[in-house]
Amino acid sequence: MNNILVLGGSGFLGRVVCEKLVERTGGADGRIVVPTRHLNRTGDILALPTAETELWDVHDDAQLQRMVRLRDVVINLIGILHGSEADFQRVHVELPRRLARACAVAGVKRVVHVSAIGASDRAPSMYLRSKAAGEAAWRHPTLDVTVLRPSVMFGERDRFMNRFAGLQAMFPLMPLACAEAKFQPVWVDDVATAIARAIDTPSAARETIECVGPAVYTLKELVHLAGRWSGHERPVVGLPNVLGRLQAISLELLPGEPLMSRDNLASMQVPSVASGTLPGLERLGITPHSLESVMPALLGHRAGPERLAPLRALARRR
Repeated sequence: MNNILVLGGSGFLGRVVCEKLVERTGGADGRIVVPTRHLNRTGDILALPTAETELWDVHDDAQLQRMVRLRDVVINLIGILHGSEADFQRVHVELPRRLARACAVAGVKRVVHVSAIGASDRAPSMYLRSKAAGEAAWRHPTLDVTVLRPSVMFGERDRFMNRFAGLQAMFPLMPLACAEAKFQPVWVDDVATAIARAIDTPSAARETIECVGPAVYTLKELVHLAGRWSGHERPVVGLPNVLGRLQAISLELLPGEPLMSRDNLASMQVPSVASGTLPGLERLGITPHSLESVMPALLGHRAGPERLAPLRALARRR
């Protein structure tokens, strides 16, 4: 099973997944294809042996059907954190539904789909409800689908720990909504390894696996750690619910992708931690790495011009 299609392969998780897939075959066999609408954003992938990018639009049915043809495995990593209900429906529900139909027609049997911890049709946020509907879209009698549910992922160039480290380099105080929200962060490399191993683990087909790290933290604790490891620890002030909601509304009004939205606040009402009722990374022979074993070294390099990255991101919205 070495002809693999990776949807979302140019993203934070996708780039590491492509690396693990190359390692899986020793870089000497197979074909890893990453569809994209922006070839100029895929330089890291093109540097990998056996990996290539192709210009496709995953939201076009005719293209989607041609895309999956003759593939041994399809990996779906595509997801969004922000958007309207229609946006979440299109990306998290309709795309998996159309993709499942295309795979069934093309005879693709093995699929790995990345969802999210807390996905439920009874969840308080559009994000988590749409993730649950996306999982349901893959229930097809001819498809062997492994669903992975990660908590928030950390690693090099993540948009969580790195963002909080960058913000603390610029501001003297961190006002924080949902400061007591709970997370069980997982290293992106562990999730990528799980995806690669799931392909070669037939017994993991039709299973849902939770991908979490070894420890649970509050959001406030994670922000403190991001500041400490980057050398810019600031006081963190937890906001009451009303002020947190006002903060989210204000951030939504900024151009571009918001730092926080009201739907994010709703998602954080559900602890992003293992349920205890589903298998974890150990199911695939993976002992998850701790946050402390990875992020101090990565955040310790944030100095000089790097601390201005969040400001540049804000500037690009205007």
